[in-house]
Amino acid sequence: MKRCVECDLSFDASGWTCPYCGFVPRVIGAVTSFATPHGKDGFDPGAFDHLIELERLSFWFRARNRLIDWTLGRYFPDATSFLEIGCGTGFVLAGLRATRPNLSLIGTDLHIDGLAHAARRLPEVGLLQVDGRRIPFDAEFDVVGAFDVIEHIDDDEATLAEMHRAVRPGGGIMLTVPQHQWLWSASDEYAEHKRRYYRSELVAKVSGAGFAIRRVTSFVTLLMPAMAVTRRVGRRTSRGSFDPVREHLAAQRATAPLERVLGLEHALIARGIDLPVGGSLLLVAERQA
Repeated sequence: MKRCVECDLSFDASGWTCPYCGFVPRVIGAVTSFATPHGKDGFDPGAFDHLIELERLSFWFRARNRLIDWTLGRYFPDATSFLEIGCGTGFVLAGLRATRPNLSLIGTDLHIDGLAHAARRLPEVGLLQVDGRRIPFDAEFDVVGAFDVIEHIDDDEATLAEMHRAVRPGGGIMLTVPQHQWLWSASDEYAEHKRRYYRSELVAKVSGAGFAIRRVTSFVTLLMPAMAVTRRVGRRTSRGSFDPVREHLAAQRATAPLERVLGLEHALIARGIDLPVGGSLLLVAERQA
């Protein structure tokens, strides 16, 4: 079902015109728009050009894509539809398109700059400009994902409630978030993070949104010592002088071994081992009937 972001009523139709209040979303290029960002809204739109470069260079983005794809297959093997909140440049959607060509994909982001990149990368995927606190769907998708997104949103609980509304009973959500507030550094400030999560905090917020938790595990665990050192140094770096591309270029010298380390973590997670600490958290939850 579609949901009108103006009058909050749901309807079943091929188009987006609300039959109750007559609201019609704008169309900007290849993107149907339901939202207008106010200021930065938790992410600098100009950073998408840097993000494209980071995704290309970073072992972490590739490893995270593999973990997302495995998680989807493990916990939602029969899923036929997938909505991503905060899809940015479309990196995750492109990975799912390559491995799951029959999966119906929709990508959303608040920022048209990121969606413009996604449209070039994925011309066949539906893209919507959406505020995660106001999702224009009601019980529509088998799975809704948000990958390193909700930490950018002041009212993350509102977004989780909207994700609950957008997913069908029996379907679920997949989340990744940065973990451990003590790892806070200039990297988080550059990324416009509002917080890094503790496991108990994320579980409580997702449960409070009406989901049943199915799996929670850390990842980027074996790299924790190195990460802790770089973040400690990073606390002495101002946001204005932080260069994310330079940071990832430095890691390029060890790309192969770093990918193998994260591959070992992936193997442990696939065996059912929940890693207790790590730079990131993965959470899977189900909307019950």
